[in-house]
Formats: sequence, structure tokens, C-alpha cells
Amino acid sequence: MTSFPGPPAEVHERFMGQALAQARRARHVGEVPIGAVIVAEGRVVGEGFNQPIRAVDPTGHAEVIALRQAARGAGNYRLTGATLYVTLEPCLMCVGAMVNARISTVIYGAPEPKWGALGSILDARSLRLNHRLEVLGGVLEDECRTLVVDFFKFRREEA
Repeated sequence: MTSFPGPPAEVHERFMGQALAQARRARHVGEVPIGAVIVAEGRVVGEGFNQPIRAVDPTGHAEVIALRQAARGAGNYRLTGATLYVTLEPCLMCVGAMVNARISTVIYGAPEPKWGALGSILDARSLRLNHRLEVLGGVLEDECRTLVVDFFKFRREEA
């Protein structure tokens, strides 16, 4: 894990562990195992797991579901000061939603070489957006990557 100002690594690992629990819920229902939690003032205020197939919703990504829950709870779509933990590097749609929500920090587990928009296929931070995200990758990276790799390996064997 790369060094990053703010809470110690143990705090990031604890919240990423909660995101991993959400990812396992996605896997259990046959969705790509990605999970997210949003933390504000040291507590989880939103959580979600990937469910575009089950919800018949192309925006049913873990991050978007967690953002919706956190915004409802706050009574405001702006989540200034919040940190979003997600098991896989977010796609461009999810990064856009985070920018609109004014998420302060995004912490992800494993990079996503095909869709990742915080460094893999592009880095949305380099765009002239109205809000900047702090980003940290590599928190519990091996566990996050293994969950996704094993899911797709199983799917291929099943087919």
C-alpha cells in the first residue's frame, strides 16, 4: 500500500474489509464481486455491492448504490469530507458520481486494467473537473484482486 496522509493503514484496512464483505454479497447473488462503503466522521454512512444484473440497472455499481444510501441518510447529495472505499478501481461513471457528490477521498483495493478511471485506462483527476479527489490504491489489494479473479475463473469453468 502506498503511503498516504490521514488515518493509519489499519483504519483503511478495516473499512476496506467492510467493502470486501459487500463484494462477497455481490458474489453470492451472481454479480461481479465489487463492494463499497462510504465513511464520514469515522462511521459507515453508505454501503453497496455490485448489482446491475439483478437490478436491471446499468448504474447499479457498488459505488453508486453506496452514494445513494449515504446521500439519503445525509439528506443532501453532497457528501463533502466523506471517504469512499471500494474493492476495485472505479470506472469513469462512478468517478463522475463521486465528483458530483463531492467525495473527498477514494480508496480502492485493486486496479482495474480494463475500466479503471483513476490511473489504469485514464486518470480522471487530470480532467478539468469542478472537484478534485484524493486517491489511494492498493489497500488489501491481493484480497480484492483474488475475489474478482476467482469469480471470473469460476464463471469460465462453468461455461
